[in-house]
Amino acid sequence: MQGGSKKANPGKATILALGKAFPHQLVMQEFLADGYFKNTNCDDPDLKQKLTRLCKTTTVKTRYVVMSEEILNKYPELATEGHPTVTQRLEICNKAVTQMAIEASQACIKNWARPISDITHLVYVSSSEARLPGGDLYLAKGLGLCPETHRVMLYFMGCSGGVAGLRVAKDIAENNPGSRVLLATSETTVIGFKPPSAARPYDLVGAALFGDGAGAIIIGSDPVQPIEKPLFELHIAIQNFLPDTEKIIDGRLTEEGISFKLEKELPQIIEDNIEGFCGKLMGFAGLQEKDYNKMFWAVHPGGPAILNRVEKRLGLWPEKLGPSRRALADYGNASSNTIVYVLEYMLEEKMKMKKEREEEEEEREWGLILAFGPGITFEGILARNLTV
Repeated sequence: MQGGSKKANPGKATILALGKAFPHQLVMQEFLADGYFKNTNCDDPDLKQKLTRLCKTTTVKTRYVVMSEEILNKYPELATEGHPTVTQRLEICNKAVTQMAIEASQACIKNWARPISDITHLVYVSSSEARLPGGDLYLAKGLGLCPETHRVMLYFMGCSGGVAGLRVAKDIAENNPGSRVLLATSETTVIGFKPPSAARPYDLVGAALFGDGAGAIIIGSDPVQPIEKPLFELHIAIQNFLPDTEKIIDGRLTEEGISFKLEKELPQIIEDNIEGFCGKLMGFAGLQEKDYNKMFWAVHPGGPAILNRVEKRLGLWPEKLGPSRRALADYGNASSNTIVYVLEYMLEEKMKMKKEREEEEEEREWGLILAFGPGITFEGILARNLTV
């Protein structure tokens, strides 16, 4: 493998810091079904049994959520079928995602160890709010960013939003020498919360799988040593969509909030196309298919079925998707945020591995950051781990 120097290449964008934040309410998966059916006044035993099964198969253990009994007491219509509630939902969501994004960004800036005034650009990603001006302005204001900060807003990109944001931030950083880009993602499931219904079976999957939270990343080229400590170099970023797959992941903003539907063939479609997509990225570094297990894999955990299919098709060792499975277990699928949590766990495991298996550092330098979203859209970045 072509490892090269552990230092970042001149002009190439690097990840300089990570941060995360969550709402205060922690949900234990084993108690979710009882709480969900109680809060929505539903007494359908068959639906409850199905949700209980799903809670186990999703492999999620804990999640953080904005939704609470206090919110449902204030807005009981959220748990009632047929009520127009988009205004109420956005009232909750807009405030919640801004607060979480501020907290994640502040944590990231603290880890970065440079003044907030050095941020030149802001990229904000969310599929959980809708307003004009957008959440990017409220985040900039809440952080106290300079009014000259250049802002980009990415709305409704779903699970691929975090890696899409990285791609955009990479382009900005590499085309604006000296710039420092803050990427912030923030999501809440309040926008799509609904009572259980036999007419909407996918809602139970969502109830068992998705979580809330925020993530933040600082991106810039030519790190200032020794103040900045680059974590990953973002070498090449690409995006592909699969024609005629628009209905596989379908989301609609209605009077009752967002309604999502995922077709069962999604994991198979990803499996069928993952090798060709990864091959394009790996080719930029001269890597071959046989090198899959010599790389790191930061894959958005859309669900266990997707991770299982990727692992099987690429012949990955079980530990390769360990950070993705760990993020899914601890936070659920938190949409665009989750890739930040995966990268944090990956760094944690790499540092441990560095101490235990230093002789393999060079082989484990390259890797792929991947996510899949509506379209079906594949987002991917060929990256180098600069910490090993």
